[in-house]
Amino acid sequence: MTRLKDMLDVRHDPDYWHHVDPQDIVMLVLSWHMKASTMCEFSKKEFTEGLQSLGIDSLEKFREKIPSMRAELKDEQKFREIYNFAFGWAKEKGQKSLALDTAIGMWQLLFAEKQWPLVDHWCEFLQARHNKAISRDTWSQLLEFAKTVSSNLSDYDAEGAWPYLIDEFVDYLKENGVNQHGQINDSTLN
Repeated sequence: MTRLKDMLDVRHDPDYWHHVDPQDIVMLVLSWHMKASTMCEFSKKEFTEGLQSLGIDSLEKFREKIPSMRAELKDEQKFREIYNFAFGWAKEKGQKSLALDTAIGMWQLLFAEKQWPLVDHWCEFLQARHNKAISRDTWSQLLEFAKTVSSNLSDYDAEGAWPYLIDEFVDYLKENGVNQHGQINDSTLN
């Protein structure tokens, strides 16, 4: 491989990354493997140790590994680990919470893989009613909510220990007419 600088930035080092769009979920999976501390940047140590752990020692092997990294998202345990990793990876250094716009982008990316039917409504709700940074608790509990509560909310327990934001989201959906398919009447939103 080419001699490495101290930090690699996927947005500015196209020689390494032209096979993966920085906004492709594979970049998140790769970052998880590399234990990267910052979105779209890898220290020399993160980069070399991450590639070694993946058994990658050439650009050809990197290209060959992309489909298997994408497939890792189908494994529930790995998806959960990657999802939880994403919070710390995507937040600004020194911040405890994740900026709302960043959180929304990450949810749309992650839940596109899991096909959670309420993700767009969740994002719309946050923009309309919350408009604040997202806590780690809300981040982690949303995955649990998406996995355990059906999209028509029939099994939602209002007495459960959900963060207030998720409770407010459920109220928002009910106010706006959730049907049995998890769809809401878009004309009533806003």
